[in-house]
Amino acid sequence: MTSKTEFSRPSATEIKVVRRFAGDRNTLWAMWTRAEHLRNWWGPKGFTTPVCEVDFRPGGSWFYCMQDPEGQRYCGKMIYGEIDAPRRFTAVELFTDEEGNPAEGMPEGRVVLEFEEAGGETILTNISRYNNQEARDRIIEMGVEAGLSQTLDRLDEYLASLAK
Repeated sequence: MTSKTEFSRPSATEIKVVRRFAGDRNTLWAMWTRAEHLRNWWGPKGFTTPVCEVDFRPGGSWFYCMQDPEGQRYCGKMIYGEIDAPRRFTAVELFTDEEGNPAEGMPEGRVVLEFEEAGGETILTNISRYNNQEARDRIIEMGVEAGLSQTLDRLDEYLASLAK
């Protein structure tokens, strides 16, 4: 099966992700900015998100811990920057421990998420920029393409369940 998610590397320090979703921009915006939605779809197939705390405002953050089927947790945080609802937001994305403290030695990304309406669909564009190519390549080696594809597939499934 081919992924519905398009990945590219526009520069030595960037990863670009584009995905189309059924539905309007306001709905997709809510999926990305409200804990009651994020906890239902965030993480690769088979994962849950037992920790999901969102303070969606400039300077606020989204702290989460995903859990795999064996019980191992993977935590992260987005610290929000600019917010232009429902079109775009920026954030700094980092790996953390289970208390939300930044994980030492892990890459930090500066992300821009854009939500564009297009004929009954919404196009999500996510550009992540890293300090150098080594950091970007480490994220790629960690499996970001497979993990994010599965995560966005879960978002598609969740959106479909809400439409019923």
